Amino acid sequence: MDPLLYVLDLVVFIGIFGIVSLSLNLEFGFAGLANFGKVAFFLIGAYTYALLSQVGVPFYLCLIASAVVSAIFGLLISLPALRLRADYLAIAILAFGEILRLIVKSEDWLAGGDWGITVAPAISVAGASHRVDALINIGLVYFCLLIFFFIIQLLANSPYGRAMRAIREDELAAEVMGKSRTKFKAQALMIGSAMAGVAGALYVQYQYSVLPGMFMPMITFTVWIMVLLGGPGNNWGVLLGATLVEVFERGTNIAKDYIDLPVDPSNLQYILFGALIIFVLLYRPQGILKESKIRSKVQRLAFNGRRSAKNKGS
Repeated sequence: MDPLLYVLDLVVFIGIFGIVSLSLNLEFGFAGLANFGKVAFFLIGAYTYALLSQVGVPFYLCLIASAVVSAIFGLLISLPALRLRADYLAIAILAFGEILRLIVKSEDWLAGGDWGITVAPAISVAGASHRVDALINIGLVYFCLLIFFFIIQLLANSPYGRAMRAIREDELAAEVMGKSRTKFKAQALMIGSAMAGVAGALYVQYQYSVLPGMFMPMITFTVWIMVLLGGPGNNWGVLLGATLVEVFERGTNIAKDYIDLPVDPSNLQYILFGALIIFVLLYRPQGILKESKIRSKVQRLAFNGRRSAKNKGS
């Protein structure tokens, strides 16, 4: 493979999974929602994009539809699931993702079954090389990533974000203050699902096809590794985690071409990922970067007031 093309391909995947990791950070890092079915909404966005692109819908409308449909499913699954305890909630959403994958795999009339669907690229340039296609996708993916990053940053530092953190820390105390646990978590799941849906759409249009095998449960756990490694509650941290995991994952895939490994590279990934998570949870449970502090006008005014009072006193 062309080394430059490999690097460009890596950059695209870092951006796509950066969006997914940001969505999980909103749900888990800020709202305390253990979503172990993240791949389900990734799949919904991917198949929505693929089916609509088949009938000639413009790609930007396909992206919007992927976000909307994924958000609707996020709301529907949240209504019964959020009544469950945290561990049962994780199992319920995980089961939903696997059931959904088996449905699109077994129902040929719905989405092509095991054969999947061929997907046209979002922006095609006649006669363009693979490098040009990768550069176009880098621009498209990182434009979406930038938008979502600023949205999550604004939410995290707003009163809404402070309410989510309060619910994460103590649901009973937050509800006593008038903050509905179910309402905030359902909204977080909807927004996170919409983001994952857009990432799924970007993923399949870059791959030019969508297959059920592309949405195995391991994707969910890989995204969890990104968030836990980078630092829950820190958007920069989860992007760092996404970068490190993607570099490591793709590095082990090409290692077999240059190094004689005693185990299959895929199995080696799982072994090393498991060891890495155990190490992080034991010695750095907050991740590489600590949870970001809340930045608000009230805090800035209070800080400036303290600083001016200290200056006057000196």
